[in-house]
Amino acid sequence: MPTSQGPALTPADYLKKILTARVYDVAIESALEPARALSERVGNTVLLKREDQQPVFSFKLRGAYNKMAHLSAEQLARGVICASAGNHAQGVALGARKLDTRAVIVMPVTTPQLKIDAVRGLGGEVHLHGDSYSDAYQYALTLQEREGLTFVHPFDDPEVIAGQGTIAMEILRQHQGRLDAVFVAIGGGGLISGVANYIKAVRPEIRVVGVQMNDSDAMMQSVAAKHRVTLPDVGLFSDGTAVKLVGEETFRIASDLVDEFITVDTDAVCAGIKDVFIDTRSIVEPAGALAVAAIKQYVQTHGKRGETYAAILCGANMNFDRLRFVAERAEVGEEREALFAISIPEERGSFRRFCELVGQLPGGPRNVTEFNYRISDAQQAHVFVGLTTQQRGESASIAHLFRSHGFGALDLTHDELAKEHVRYMVGGRSGLASDERLLRFIFPERPGALLKFLSLMKPNWNISLFHYRNQGADYGRILVGLQVPAAEDGMFQAFLDELGYPFIEETANPAYRLFLQA
Repeated sequence: MPTSQGPALTPADYLKKILTARVYDVAIESALEPARALSERVGNTVLLKREDQQPVFSFKLRGAYNKMAHLSAEQLARGVICASAGNHAQGVALGARKLDTRAVIVMPVTTPQLKIDAVRGLGGEVHLHGDSYSDAYQYALTLQEREGLTFVHPFDDPEVIAGQGTIAMEILRQHQGRLDAVFVAIGGGGLISGVANYIKAVRPEIRVVGVQMNDSDAMMQSVAAKHRVTLPDVGLFSDGTAVKLVGEETFRIASDLVDEFITVDTDAVCAGIKDVFIDTRSIVEPAGALAVAAIKQYVQTHGKRGETYAAILCGANMNFDRLRFVAERAEVGEEREALFAISIPEERGSFRRFCELVGQLPGGPRNVTEFNYRISDAQQAHVFVGLTTQQRGESASIAHLFRSHGFGALDLTHDELAKEHVRYMVGGRSGLASDERLLRFIFPERPGALLKFLSLMKPNWNISLFHYRNQGADYGRILVGLQVPAAEDGMFQAFLDELGYPFIEETANPAYRLFLQA
């Protein structure tokens, strides 16, 4: 690295490298687009740098190809090797195909299958090793020495850094007006090093803000400690930024040139993915949404209005299966949904009284997004409830209102156990659920539909189980247990006819009998 091979490179040195970088043999000049809906919501202009639209759906091919294009013919003949969580690997594989050389790629075993398949599709030889980038990196060094390959580092190399810096060159050319800050995701630090060097050389008044996951903040900790810090472990939700140890050169540059660091959590990133989708109809990977999540947090923390920010959407290699988790957590991340554990007296009419209170909350009735209950106590019912909210921080006041009306209320909006597991585990067998009939209802999903359904449930029979989750579909699905004595079957059938909702009785379902029926 430059720190050991000679004088440290200056922003002027990097400016020259960036201006002469060879990236456009494989990369496109990505668009810089206004995020109109997000801008209106946060009261500032937000511009999205669409690196998710690159041929490998990530910025990484810029630095990888620039490094490889500077190799000698002899080095290219022997082949190249890299360690990567996925996006850099695709850049190296594409560059190798373009330069007609062998590419060996070491990836963590936690890498999404989508990225593994993409690398193999580009001709890369994939080796899976370790749980993080750092583990894969150590194994790649062993292979490099054994097979005489040239290592293409994903971030800690001046040529790689210069290739990534072309993004900043494009941003300042595409937007020559007011620009207050550029928000950049950080894994190992290659992207922010290139961006910061170019911006500080050309328009030093623009703030460069680095963004990391709160469970993978190696750069932020290193800069604070004034030396590189190795994290014992990293979170893997944002696999593209899951780096335990940042580079020597990237640490030096970030320490000197980055104005501010921000950490964001998983829920905020999920909300950021949704924000990008609303404005672009595109889905970015978690690392690609870090900058958007940080802008929202930055605006709220500093109370900014009327400024202009650029967010680099650095990648879109998202596993389709992960979308289920993202959709589930996005509403909580934006605080558009609040979660509560509500305690209700097990007495006739209390269930309806609680539902009526939900319909009378300040600011207007709220949609019920989740309602899970299983009878478990003769005196008190414990219900897991999700409600839409109108502004951030509203959950505490809603919980206080519930308490003031005699209902025990525990705010679970920021409870990780509740969000990850407990919401799916409300239930089980109950010795109190005698004469239980289990029915699965379908009803048109519209504002207030669940409350209407609950109001139609006459208290002739006790509700012993209730499970509902808004899935964003046109039709809602509810599972209800009702305690109906056998002698009242005729009355119960008349009630179902009056209710008018399509239903399927599941009382004989083997899964119900195995897991829920006492």
